[in-house]
Amino acid sequence: MSPRPKIGLELTYILEAAGEIADQSGMQEVTLANLAKKLNIRPPSLYNHFDGLGGLRKKLAIYGIEKLYKELADAAIGVSGTDAVLALSKAYVHFARQHPGIYEATLMAPNPEDTEVQQAGAKIVDLTVRVLQAFELRGDQALHAVRGLRSILHGFSSLEQKGGFKMALDLDESLFLVIRAFLKGMTA
Repeated sequence: MSPRPKIGLELTYILEAAGEIADQSGMQEVTLANLAKKLNIRPPSLYNHFDGLGGLRKKLAIYGIEKLYKELADAAIGVSGTDAVLALSKAYVHFARQHPGIYEATLMAPNPEDTEVQQAGAKIVDLTVRVLQAFELRGDQALHAVRGLRSILHGFSSLEQKGGFKMALDLDESLFLVIRAFLKGMTA
């Protein structure tokens, strides 16, 4: 049974604060003690919202996945085909740039097989399948393409975050070249 939320301290506000810690200092600094300090409350008060650090990280992962989904969905509105895939890709990488800690949280849910985590992630998969429909991919073929696209976007984001792109070349142009090559390969 989930703990009852404390009146006056909204879960979204708590997760925003946890996300700020993650983005500024990394996920290793997202602890109940650090979060309580940022919120100017006592650490036991957080147990009204989370079942320990694992519960906090799970909720932060879901929060991050939902935030990522919103950015991807907003980017895909009104475009289709290659333009939609490029817009979705740019939004994904932009999210990782703007929210490195929250992005990291989306990847490290305590139990990725958790129903709540899967439901949040399924929305992104469904959106990506819809965006890729213009390429006439169906069923398993569409899901393989989603995995491929995610692998490219995560790899690109991770390399960028780790300082792997030091050349004086436009990063978005590099990203778009890779995505276009992926789409050509998919339709060949």
